[in-house]
Amino acid sequence: MALPVPLPGVAPVVVPLPRSALRSMLRTIHRIRQLVALPAYREAVARTLPADLAHDPGPEAALAGYDFHLTRDIPQLIEVNSNAGGSWLAWQAQHGPAAPAGGTSARRKLLQGFLDEFAHASALAGRPLGRAVILDESPESQFLFGEMNALREEWQAAGVDAVVADPSALRMDESGVYLADGCRVDLVYNRHCDFLLETPALAGLRAAYRAGSVCLTPNPWGFALLSDKRRLILWSDEAALRGLGLPPEAAAGLAAAVPQTREVGSLPADRLWSERARWVFKPPSGYASRGVLLGDSITRTRFNALPPDTLAQRFHAPSQVDAEGGPMKTDWRIFACRQRILGVGARLYRGQVTSLRQPGTGYAKIRLTDD
Repeated sequence: MALPVPLPGVAPVVVPLPRSALRSMLRTIHRIRQLVALPAYREAVARTLPADLAHDPGPEAALAGYDFHLTRDIPQLIEVNSNAGGSWLAWQAQHGPAAPAGGTSARRKLLQGFLDEFAHASALAGRPLGRAVILDESPESQFLFGEMNALREEWQAAGVDAVVADPSALRMDESGVYLADGCRVDLVYNRHCDFLLETPALAGLRAAYRAGSVCLTPNPWGFALLSDKRRLILWSDEAALRGLGLPPEAAAGLAAAVPQTREVGSLPADRLWSERARWVFKPPSGYASRGVLLGDSITRTRFNALPPDTLAQRFHAPSQVDAEGGPMKTDWRIFACRQRILGVGARLYRGQVTSLRQPGTGYAKIRLTDD
C-alpha cells in the first residue's frame, strides 16, 4: 500500500506486522534483560573490557535498538545497537510529517529514558539534568542530523539546554565536559561510533567518563552488555546461557531467537567454505553493515583472508514487502530503554545493507495484523 509524498528516510509503503511476531520479538528482548541482570553475565562482560572501562557506571543505553529479521518460525535477532538511530524517522513514518515530533506520550517516554540514565549516574545524582550534548563526528554531514536536531528541540522544550556538537567543539578531560563558552555539560548522548572511546578525538571523554564527571549514554559498559557483536556467540549458545544462570526455558528461547554465531577461527575452514552460502561474515567491531560479507558472494581469496575473530552468523534472509519498483527487504527495529519499550520501526531497503539514502527506502508505516 503506497503513501503520498515520501520524506527522506521514510518509505511510502505500509508494512504488515503479525501481532504474534511482535510478541515474539518482545519476549526475546525480555529474555535478554533477564540475562543482563545476572551477576555471572555481568562479570563475564567486564572481563572483555579494558581495565579502566570494566565498571558499571549506572547508565547503560537510553535508546537501544534490537534488530530482527522475520522468519517462518521465530523472528531472528540479528544484532543490537546501543546508540540506535531512526526513532524520529520511524515516528514520522507512522504518524506523518505534520505530527508533533514524538507526540506527548512517546516524547515523554524518550526523554524519561535520558533522565533515568542521568539519575542512575551515582556521581551526578541529586541535581537535575541541566545541559546535554548530542555528540557525533561532523554531525551536520550525518544522514540523521535532522533527528539529532529534533531530539535537541524536545530536550529544550523540557527545560534542558541541549546542543548537537562534534568532539572538536568541546573541551573534555577528567574534570568534565565543557562547551566552548566554559559551561559544564551534564550528559553526553554519544551518537559517535567509537563505542569504546579509543580514538584521539574521544580521549578526553574517556577521561571524564572514567572519573565519573559526566553522564555518558551509551557508554562502553552499555555497549559491552548489549551491542558488542561478540555477545551473539553467547546468546546463541543455550548451554552457555544456562551455565550463567539463565532459567532453562529462557535460555532455550533466547538461543532459538539468535542465529548461531561463532568466530571464524573456531570452525573448520573447509567445512565453513563449503557451507558459506548459509553464513554471513561480520567484523566484530563493525557498524552500519560495514565490512559485512554474504557467504554466497564471498570469493575464496577474501574468505581465506578473514581474520580469525571475524564472526560467522547463520544467514536468515530478511522478509520482503511489495513496493513501487519491486520488492524491498525489510528488517525490524524495536526501540527500548532498558526494560521500557519505546516503539517499533520497519526499515525497507534494497541491496545488501540497510541504507536509507536510496529513493523509496527508509522507515515505513506499520499495520499490525492477526495471524
